[in-house]
Amino acid sequence: MVGNDADHNRKVGTMRTNDLKKGARILLANGWFATIADNARGNTRIATVEGYETETGSVYSHDIAFAIQSDGTRVAIEHTPAQLKLKAQVARFF
Repeated sequence: MVGNDADHNRKVGTMRTNDLKKGARILLANGWFATIADNARGNTRIATVEGYETETGSVYSHDIAFAIQSDGTRVAIEHTPAQLKLKAQVARFF
């Protein structure tokens, strides 16, 4: 099976937020841990975030920095061009 060009250009040892399934552990860019609570794709995901309080809500996909494997290793997240575009738009507000 031949993949598309985007698959061929992916960095070794990375994954995309669209590859994260319900129950996956993640590390956010702000240093908080979370657990994915949906099987969606796109610019936002639902996650249970362990921050000052433990809350479930929407998380921007561009704020997901690493996926945490079952053995504790971190896999870097490679963001799509659409996610990076949204990140730039959000950065202008803050």
